[in-house]
Amino acid sequence: MTSSTRQVIARLTLTASLAAVLTACVPAIMGGAMMGTALVASDRRTSGAQLEDEGVELRSASRIQDSLGDRVHVNITSYNRRVLITGEVPSVQDRQLVEQIVSRVDNVQAVVNELAVLGNSTLSQRSSDTLVTGRVKAGMVDAKDLFANAFKVVTERGVTYLMGRVTQREADSASEVARTTQGVQKVVKLLDIISEDELRRLLPKPAPGPSNSKP
Repeated sequence: MTSSTRQVIARLTLTASLAAVLTACVPAIMGGAMMGTALVASDRRTSGAQLEDEGVELRSASRIQDSLGDRVHVNITSYNRRVLITGEVPSVQDRQLVEQIVSRVDNVQAVVNELAVLGNSTLSQRSSDTLVTGRVKAGMVDAKDLFANAFKVVTERGVTYLMGRVTQREADSASEVARTTQGVQKVVKLLDIISEDELRRLLPKPAPGPSNSKP
């Protein structure tokens, strides 16, 4: 086999390998895009409110970092322009300063300040809170009367916060799921209560079935 023949075969092999990789990636990319679209569609906030909430979280975190640096541990969670602040700060003055910073961010309508005046939590404590949040979300998925994506769940030092636009029935059910979840010490509901009629209007309409008419 000549050198030029070996080069041609090598190029063909490389092209085939690249084609196989790209073909395998397409379903994964499309699946991810479809999943993201489904999650956005199942969120009961408007798309504009979702974007504003993301912007509030990013701008708040950036300004807190600029002002207070790493001496505080602050988490910002925005839902429908209401902001939950959790974490730890070393002084009452810092607690007030963080709230002032967040309240001045564009699109913030209300602030719930749950900061504790304590030393920063450890990595182990934060990992435990993350695990608890995962358990609560899993419990919501298992519940037959709940749409898990309608809730935002935050856990800080064993306290689980529930945010979302839900009916009173859903609020009670989600609270019971959280309350009975291993590791949850307390449940705080920061929920926007809507009527069952409003819920029906918010739910996505079922896709029309295939037509039985013949051409």
